[in-house]
Formats: sequence, structure tokens, C-alpha cells
Amino acid sequence: MKIAIPTDKGQVSAHFGHCEEFTIYDVDESEKKVNSKECITNPGHQPGFLPGFLAKQGINCIIAGGMGLKAKQLFDQNNIQTITGAAGIVDEVIQDYLEGNLISKESYCDHHK
Repeated sequence: MKIAIPTDKGQVSAHFGHCEEFTIYDVDESEKKVNSKECITNPGHQPGFLPGFLAKQGINCIIAGGMGLKAKQLFDQNNIQTITGAAGIVDEVIQDYLEGNLISKESYCDHHK
């Protein structure tokens, strides 16, 4: 499974579309471990672009701080699970996710009306 976390200086970005980069983790959920990690530069915030871009990278899930409702709908259309309301150091967030300890909440930004 491939998980993307929008990242700013090693932390989960508050808004996925404006992050510096995406930290991509290839994980084995049954073993609760990270197989590999890579960072890709955010190609730019264009409405509707990033869900398709990340789908082409083989992403199955995105763990973010916040995102607009339309973005969540576009991720759903690309069969990418969204987990919002996450915060902290990305390597710790992915470990919390794998161990079932990730504390998140529905967190949508509303500036894209």
C-alpha cells in the first residue's frame, strides 16, 4: 500500500495542496512496517490536479492535516482513501497509522467555495 503525506519541513502540512512536498511511504500493513520512503516535490496547486497526479503515483491513501470537501470528493473518485486532521512529524504519523494509534478528525478547509 502506498500512502502520501503532504509535508512541510518534516511535518504534516496543514493544507495538502500548498505543501512543499509529498512524503510517499510504501507500507506493509500486516507487518506494520514501512518498506520504503521517498519525497516528491509538489508539482503545484491547481484545482483538481493533485488527486489525479497522486493516483498516477500509485497512491492508495493520503493522510493530511486539512483539505477542501471538493478535494476529498476528487480523491474518492480516484479510489484514494483520505484521512484528515493529522498533525506532527510525518515519520511518527505513519508509525501511529500502522500501529492503529493515529488520532485524526474530519478536517476540511473551506476557502475553496
